[in-house]
Amino acid sequence: MAWAGAVLFVASLSYFLFTYAVTFGEIVAGTVTARAIAGDVALFTIFALHHSLFARERVRALVARAVSPRRERSVYVWIASLMLIAVCALWQPIPGAAWQVDGPIRWIFPVAQLTGVWLTVRSAAVIDIWELSGVRQAAGGPEGRPEFKTDGPYGWVRHPIYLGWLLLVFPVATMTLTRLLFAVISSAYIVAAIPFEERSLRRASGGSYDDYIRAVRWKLIPGVY
Repeated sequence: MAWAGAVLFVASLSYFLFTYAVTFGEIVAGTVTARAIAGDVALFTIFALHHSLFARERVRALVARAVSPRRERSVYVWIASLMLIAVCALWQPIPGAAWQVDGPIRWIFPVAQLTGVWLTVRSAAVIDIWELSGVRQAAGGPEGRPEFKTDGPYGWVRHPIYLGWLLLVFPVATMTLTRLLFAVISSAYIVAAIPFEERSLRRASGGSYDDYIRAVRWKLIPGVY
């Protein structure tokens, strides 16, 4: 189950990258409707609520009792991956484009996006990608208090994976309104979720996250936030 979940996790991310690059990049003709926007907002909200619920210790404990502690993370990975695929597949296109950049300068955008991908992968490697995917827990790996490292990107900001996300979704040469809505909603959720996530980490870490906050000042964007 854990290895299948890890494969599904990679597949869902690959599907998202393809959808954002290709499907969401198509400029659609027509009129912007409140119904389409509301539908997309509701769709992503359901996905975000799942993430927020599974971050709560009580919910994690309930899932662990239902499926065993070793499979708790795998259950989250399975559900999150399937929901991400559903969000991408069911996302309604929004007609029009916010901007289009032509000429040699447009090559800046894929460079920025590749930087975001690198930052995300590098940050996941620092945390332990096998733990993120649920494989380590299923194999019986130890789960103690969370360890907060200042290696690599985690010495720059406290949430480098989220920064990588921002670099992936915003710097595009053709920002269709379909892409823009997805980028704004997902990024707004990230910014709103950070204080709650950090509060949970401070409670669960026995003071080590407070030490990490003192060591790394910025949450998301160096010098800004």
